[in-house]
Amino acid sequence: MPLVFHRKLNPIGELGLWKIEEPVSFFLDQLELVEAERAQIAPLNELRLREWVSGRYLLHLMSGRKFRGACLKDEFGKPYLVDSLFEISISHSGGYVAVIAAPHSVGVDVQKVVGKIEMIAHKYMRDEELASLETATRLDHLHVYWGLKESLYKAYGRKALRFKENIISVPFAYDLDKGTCEAEVQKDDFQQSFQVYYEKFDNYILVYALAAHTDERLV
Repeated sequence: MPLVFHRKLNPIGELGLWKIEEPVSFFLDQLELVEAERAQIAPLNELRLREWVSGRYLLHLMSGRKFRGACLKDEFGKPYLVDSLFEISISHSGGYVAVIAAPHSVGVDVQKVVGKIEMIAHKYMRDEELASLETATRLDHLHVYWGLKESLYKAYGRKALRFKENIISVPFAYDLDKGTCEAEVQKDDFQQSFQVYYEKFDNYILVYALAAHTDERLV
């Protein structure tokens, strides 16, 4: 069972990482999918199906429930766990799946470190963010910024966000292996601050974000 870790988050929440080595059948045997979930997976190819079922399996494992709750999507396509007050976020990359859950807005992103991210950096990075990069750690740092913006996009959950204009991070120096930073979603009258955490493992960058306070507001 390649559970890499299952951590408790402070003050409340959970984060899990799974290395996907099992076939689709292993996960399907553990999951009793409801009709809406079966409809979701019907068009998926083998790779996407393996990612989907591994994420739902990890989510159930982390929940500690005896009987599994269905993982459905809301009107914006954001996943949620039926009969749970926790919000969730799921991410896949290569052979890994990450899941985060907490009773407030959360997001997670896992990405394999690849050089081609340089080609799109100008599309999601603000000038002050680009200015914080250093040559020796540039590639990893770019992935942290990308993961930060992906995580906040998922936490917001209503789509229609521009990474460059609506997801604003406080520029930060990259800490080797792991670190933390701050960022904010700004969209029309919506504003929400997040604490963001990142770490590197096995040439992957894992980033997760938790709402800095639970009083999300429309002002």
